Amino acid sequence: MAKPIIAIVGRPNVGKSTLFNKIIGQRISIVEDTPGVTRDRIYAEGTWLDKEFLLVDTGGIEPRDNESVFKHIRQQAQIAIDTAQVILFVTDIRSGVTANDYEVATMLMKSGKPVVLVVNKCDNVGKVSDDIYEFYSLGLGDPFPVSSVHGHGTGDILDECFKYIQYEETEEDEEDDRIKVAVIGRPNVGKSSLVNHIIGEERMIVRDESGTTRDAVDSFVENKHGKFVFTDTAGMRKRGNVEDGVERFSVVRALAAVERSNVCVIMIDGTVGFTEQDSKVAGFAHEQGKACIIAVNKWDAVEKDDKTMDVMRKKLMEDFSFMSYAPIIFISAKTGQRIDKLFELIKFVDNQNSFRTTTGVLNDILARATQRVQPPSDKGKRLKIYYMTQISTRPPTFVAFCNKRELFHFSYQRYLENQIREVFGLEGTPIKFIIRERGDS
Repeated sequence: MAKPIIAIVGRPNVGKSTLFNKIIGQRISIVEDTPGVTRDRIYAEGTWLDKEFLLVDTGGIEPRDNESVFKHIRQQAQIAIDTAQVILFVTDIRSGVTANDYEVATMLMKSGKPVVLVVNKCDNVGKVSDDIYEFYSLGLGDPFPVSSVHGHGTGDILDECFKYIQYEETEEDEEDDRIKVAVIGRPNVGKSSLVNHIIGEERMIVRDESGTTRDAVDSFVENKHGKFVFTDTAGMRKRGNVEDGVERFSVVRALAAVERSNVCVIMIDGTVGFTEQDSKVAGFAHEQGKACIIAVNKWDAVEKDDKTMDVMRKKLMEDFSFMSYAPIIFISAKTGQRIDKLFELIKFVDNQNSFRTTTGVLNDILARATQRVQPPSDKGKRLKIYYMTQISTRPPTFVAFCNKRELFHFSYQRYLENQIREVFGLEGTPIKFIIRERGDS
C-alpha cells in the first residue's frame, strides 16, 4: 500500500520548516537514517494513529533578487498539488493575511485537493488572538492555530489531515501481475528517452494515462519479458531554473513515483558521472525497500576503452556503497543498447524483492554464521541471538530475537545480511532487519 503524502506549503518565513521539524521530532516514529545515505530534510516517513504517511517540506526555496516571491510559492504549491493527498497551508498570525496568501489559497481551492489551513506563531498557550478570524477570508474553512516552536496544535492538524486520507483508495490490486517500474533520477539524464524508446519498440501498449503527478505518465507495456508499468518522472524538473529549487523538486516529485513502484531504475548520466543528487534520489528508493537498478545512460556518447566500464562500475559501487546490492547496467536510451538486458534485470530484482524463506533454513544460516564469526560483546556481556524469522517481503524483512539490543551492532547486522545474500544469491533488493529483545511484544 502506497503511503499518502502530506505536503507543507506557504510563503517564506511563516515557519514551514520549523513545523516540519516539530512534527517529525515529537509526533512521528521516524525510520532511522541508513548509514551512507545522503539526506536532505525534505521528507520524513512516519506514522499517526498507526497509519503510515510521508511528510514533505516544500520550504527552503527562496527567490533570487530578480524573481518574485510568489513565483516560488506558486511552484511549491504546484508540487504539493501534484504529489500530495492533503496540503498543510501555513500562514503567519503576526503578519496577517497577505496578497500572496490569497493567491495561493485560490490556487489550492481550484486544485480540489484537501487543504488544512494552519495559522502559525500562535505562541500563547490557551489563548488565541482575535486576529485569527481574519484567516477565514481565505475561504479554506476553519484555521488551525499552531505554535511550530512549542508544538501546540500539531496533533490537531494531523487529526484533521487524516479525515481526508482514505487508505483503501491507495491499496494495490493483489491480482495485478504487472511490474511497476519508476524511472527516477536528476533532470536531463534521459528518463523520457528511455521510456519513449521502450514505447516505440514495444507495440503491445494498452494505453497511456496520467499518473499521480501532473507530469508523471504511466505507460503500460507487454512484451516477451512480461507485463510492466513504466512511470516516467521527467516532469521532476521545474522551469523555474533555480538550482536549489530544481534539485529539491527532483526529490519531491520522485516520492510518489517511488511509493507506487515495485522496481526503481535509477538513471545516471554516463557523460557526467555520479552527483550528490543521484545519492538523494537513490537513497529514498533504498529507504522505501524497493528493488533497485542503477542504469548508466548515454553510454554510446562516452569515450571509452576496454577499461572504462570497469572503472566506472567500481566508482559507482563506492558512490552507492549504501546500496551495494543494486546491479549496475550501462545502456543507451538513444540507440537501445542493452534495453533487452534491462528488462531481464527488472524481472530479476522484482523477484528478489519478494523473496521468502523458512525459519528453519534461516536459523541454520544463523548457526553457521555465529560459529564462523562470534557475536560482539561489551563489558563482559556477549550478544546472544536466539533465533531469526522472516516476517514479510518487499523488501525481505527479518526479525532477530536477542538478549540485548544494544549489543547488536550495525556491523554484525551487515555481516548476517551478507551471509543471507551469499546463501540465497540475493541481489537487487535491500534487506531489512528488526532487532527485538526476548520478551518484547
